[in-house]
Amino acid sequence: MNNSGIEKYRDGHIHFIGCGGAGMVGLVQIMHELGYPISGSDMISSPNTEFLSAQGIDISIGHSAKNLPDNISPLLVVRSSAVSDSNPEFLRALQLADLTMLRGEMLAKIADLYTTIVAVAGTHGKTSVTALLVHILQSSGLNPGYMVGGKVNTWRQSASAGEGTVFITESDESDGTQVYMNPSLLLITNIEGDHSWTLGGEDVLMQNFAKIANNASAVIYNRSDIPEELLRNHSNAVEIIVKKNIFRDKTDWGEFQKENANIAVEAAVRLGVERIVAECEVRKFPGVLRRMTLHFQSNDALLIEDYAHHPTEVRVAICALRQRFPKHHMRVVFQPHRFARLAKYIDEFADELSKADKVLIAPVFAAWQESGDIDSANLAEKIGKNASIISDQWSVEALDIAESLRPPELIAIFGAGDVEQIIPELILQLER
Repeated sequence: MNNSGIEKYRDGHIHFIGCGGAGMVGLVQIMHELGYPISGSDMISSPNTEFLSAQGIDISIGHSAKNLPDNISPLLVVRSSAVSDSNPEFLRALQLADLTMLRGEMLAKIADLYTTIVAVAGTHGKTSVTALLVHILQSSGLNPGYMVGGKVNTWRQSASAGEGTVFITESDESDGTQVYMNPSLLLITNIEGDHSWTLGGEDVLMQNFAKIANNASAVIYNRSDIPEELLRNHSNAVEIIVKKNIFRDKTDWGEFQKENANIAVEAAVRLGVERIVAECEVRKFPGVLRRMTLHFQSNDALLIEDYAHHPTEVRVAICALRQRFPKHHMRVVFQPHRFARLAKYIDEFADELSKADKVLIAPVFAAWQESGDIDSANLAEKIGKNASIISDQWSVEALDIAESLRPPELIAIFGAGDVEQIIPELILQLER
């Protein structure tokens, strides 16, 4: 492995604040597998914190200055982007630690431990492409290090140090830290203006995509006007041509997944996998949790969940479900994710969600402790008579949905927040 500057902490300690987050738990897992002395904390207990604790990692619940180890040097403290500058644990870290850094900076440091770095960037599809590529390599007898931002069906964990020289990771644009990554190979799925509000505008967002592209030795990208403009002067950028036989279904969702599959196959070929083998393994991919996941099926009802939290994703999901289940009454339960995203795209969300027969809008999932003047009631009003707001009392709402069923009904749960908590309650009611 290469020298990334964090090796000295083998003789010290690394502490992770916000270790249960989707972007953090994998970092903790990898450093644990590499044998570094580590600890972590999070505001509340969760399946992720319990997973880390079960491996013998010292995990504290609740943020406190007391969570930091005393009298250990050198000390590195890594924090989630959701952890504020005023967090008491972070304030203590500024006094004790030799170095503090954000999650994305630490990810880049971990990547630099490997000889070959594959980073997956883009507004949509990062998790699917990353997981697809890891699946292909593992099925081909390789054991790469990897960091996947979601849970893959049948996988025990979403990150691993691996045993080789290759590291595959998502590159998150939301906090600007993607610019620290120096990929051997960069995969760009697509680019839209999402997360621009956290960075200071769309110009900054595009500049950051351009920076990581310039840092990369080679780039593979899907057809899109934005990446093409950003990569116009890149000496080793290749646009993929989507092959229609990767997935055989003809829905829009299938088309979207074909793009993901093709870019993963092209990357696998670059990494030494035979193309015919890569294409075969793609068809065996178990899928990512919360991506068109079927949770319940009967003659009266279907219950499907998708991570859709951007207007483009909502459009693709609704269109695909309409084509797959044209005779079903479609009721969408949608949870906006971040007040800033809702404010930026409220008209687009309203247009796309109005294509469902009935829409239930849950309270905004306020990631990073956001607040805003535009809320779920505003979205429901824009959608019109077929939309209404609901509470986050999931058991109550599940009962109401079950009692007002219009068979055959398709219940689609959309969102990236905690709206998934309504699913077991719905299954309970639908099974009665």
